[in-house]
Amino acid sequence: MNIDVEIVTLIGGFAIVAIASSHIARLFQKIHFPLITGLLFVGIICGPFVLGLIPISARVNLNFISDIALSYIAFAAGSELYLKELRSRFKSIKWITAGQLIVTFLFSGILIYVLQDFVPFLRDLTDDQKTIVALLSGVIFIARSPASAIAVINEVRAKGPFTRTVLGVTVLKDFIVIIMFAIILSVSIAIDQGEAIRFSGIMMVLLEVLVSFLLGFVLYKVLGFLLSLRINYDLKRFLILFSGYSIYLLFYFVKEYSGANWGHAFMIEPLLICIIASFMVTNFSKTRPEFLKILKDSGRPIYVAFFTLAGAVLAIDVLSTFWIATVVFFLIRLASIMVGAYVGGVMAGDSKLYNRIGWMPYVTQAGVGLGLALIVARTFPEWGFQFATIITSMIVVNQVIGPPLFKWSLNLVKEAKPRAAAAEFDGVRDAIIFGLESQSVALARQLVENGWEVKIATFKQEVDPLDYPGLNIQKISAINLECLNGLDAQLSEAIVLMLTDDENLVLAELIYENVGTKDVVVRLNHHYNFEKFHKLGALVVDPSTAIVSLLDHFVRSPQAASLLLGLQSGQDTMDLEMLNTDLHGIPLRDIRLPADIIILSVMRAGQMIITHGYTRLRLGDVITIVGSRESLKNLQLRFDNKE
Repeated sequence: MNIDVEIVTLIGGFAIVAIASSHIARLFQKIHFPLITGLLFVGIICGPFVLGLIPISARVNLNFISDIALSYIAFAAGSELYLKELRSRFKSIKWITAGQLIVTFLFSGILIYVLQDFVPFLRDLTDDQKTIVALLSGVIFIARSPASAIAVINEVRAKGPFTRTVLGVTVLKDFIVIIMFAIILSVSIAIDQGEAIRFSGIMMVLLEVLVSFLLGFVLYKVLGFLLSLRINYDLKRFLILFSGYSIYLLFYFVKEYSGANWGHAFMIEPLLICIIASFMVTNFSKTRPEFLKILKDSGRPIYVAFFTLAGAVLAIDVLSTFWIATVVFFLIRLASIMVGAYVGGVMAGDSKLYNRIGWMPYVTQAGVGLGLALIVARTFPEWGFQFATIITSMIVVNQVIGPPLFKWSLNLVKEAKPRAAAAEFDGVRDAIIFGLESQSVALARQLVENGWEVKIATFKQEVDPLDYPGLNIQKISAINLECLNGLDAQLSEAIVLMLTDDENLVLAELIYENVGTKDVVVRLNHHYNFEKFHKLGALVVDPSTAIVSLLDHFVRSPQAASLLLGLQSGQDTMDLEMLNTDLHGIPLRDIRLPADIIILSVMRAGQMIITHGYTRLRLGDVITIVGSRESLKNLQLRFDNKE
């Protein structure tokens, strides 16, 4: 068979596996495992040592996927190093980074070399190879995961000096570790080839690094030019990613040409070039926002392909033999991070608490560490894939253990701001509307007609509540926790925010952190603020698009739209929370429902369930029901009854 056909077939087969991997990996997230674990697992199962859907030839024939992903990872790491955001904690960031770089590298490298007799993998290597493993392991152990750190920080909405320091150290470390890796890899290649580390050899390594820096500046100019083009967004995204991949094509060309014509393979460093270019675009270019958007939009498919392929090319056949090495490497890295973080914290003058727990945020690893391990595997094929397997196994362990440790540390320093627990339903449906205007008054009257207790909070001190008969008007003077407590916000089932976006955002954060009301509805004033409210779990209504969406529903499904808006005579829809313990676990077909009631869906733990007769209700389920208003009121009493 023609080799080109084989490669095309391999690419097509891998694409199918990668698409499946993306969906299967989400199941791991539901059981609180990192996405990377799911992707690696699918890759391993589909790899040559289990199902064989991805053959062993993928290690060579699909190298271009790893190259594209590695250039993207370098772009992403460089883009996180935004100097303006690191100034406030620069002293701590500087010393903790230095402590971890120096101590972790030296401590872990020496320990690996000293404890070689306890690691079966190292026993079969030569002394030079053991030295190389110690050097490269020391560098890879430093690597962290900015994406994982940001994910944890966003999840618990952490804010404060400890959080800023952790994020700064994480990003700065991954930036520097790539530079260190480029130098150490060049030294390791010289050792492996039996070349003495002479002055000329050191100068050659420094020249390679200098040329890589210069090429990074050239790539920065190329990226700036591409970002300035007024072309199709997807085409621009392709060109940006291809520019990173082209550095790998240049790397292979220079390596082969110099080796054949100069007697020495000149090794530019693609990762270093890409991270320098990305750093400069992020800090010294007006196109930074678009560059960050392109990286964000491109991340998921690249990570899916990269980690799935990484799992498939692992030397799983030797993993059972090297599990001891995985444990030893993990413990050595953990110990070195503890020592490095403590030393750096002491030098920075941080508090005793910060120094005691300062190692916890840096356990997690992901893309950069795995990418460096795969580069080692390709550079030293004799033993590199066994090394990459051990490192990858360690990274998986770090991915499982690291995030909980980071969350714990954020809680210990009291910088985590998780969502407050909502109060139990007291039998009365309460709502608070912030903002007094015609729309809020109309909304309040409609809710009152449907049996809700409604308060309208307003800053307008001159308002006379008697002008709004039947409504509870509350005057407030400030937006703070005292204001919310005065309105008994903890008893509310819904809070509607109809002030300015800045005022609404302050209220939304206070409600999220201190009240816990599940249904917070925000009327948006400017579309660019949508994401801020969405991260707080708010239900956002954008007036600029709401009318168009409503008209669209009336055109495509007029009956459903009429029902949802309560325009059908005597008919309405309602969301009810199932609080009646007597109904817990009973199938819908066994519950006596009025004949004019239809249950549309059940929301359980954030997941939508399309119901049928055998669907069993659970306490806390939110049930969407359509039917006559009288039947809905009767059903509401049954579901709300806790007896």
